[in-house]
Amino acid sequence: MAKFLLSLHVLASVLFIGPVAVAVSMFPRRAKAALAGGPDQASDAGVLRILHRITQVYALLGVAVPVMGIGLAQVMDVLGQSWLIVSMVLTAVAALSLLLFVLPGQQAAVDALGLDSGDEQHGKAVQGLRLLPMTAGVFNLLWAVVVVLMIVRPGSTTGV
Repeated sequence: MAKFLLSLHVLASVLFIGPVAVAVSMFPRRAKAALAGGPDQASDAGVLRILHRITQVYALLGVAVPVMGIGLAQVMDVLGQSWLIVSMVLTAVAALSLLLFVLPGQQAAVDALGLDSGDEQHGKAVQGLRLLPMTAGVFNLLWAVVVVLMIVRPGSTTGV
């Protein structure tokens, strides 16, 4: 049962967290180009909307990863180990950064696409883009640390 749950957990993390990480990373550069205007603004705006939608949908699907992880930890009887607790806390921080910073920033940029460049909301969206690359980096860094903890597992009995 543990191998089956582990397989599902790893598969879900690759299929659901991977697209979020990529979309979150690509969004700031495309948003800057779309909000700046220019010849490819319509194309950039379409890509921006798609990246935001990918972030929303796959973030929701990504909830399956920690849920399966907790089930797997119970089956493996490692629920109280420090590496797992740290991983769960980092996962929660990554989710909060996505919900509180990344998604609202993306939404502001998408909303500003339909406005004239002189509009106040457009200016706020452009200003808000300064934080998006940093929050995207923090989000991805948190997931990278979680992956390393899942592989290294301090105190594991795998002998590796």
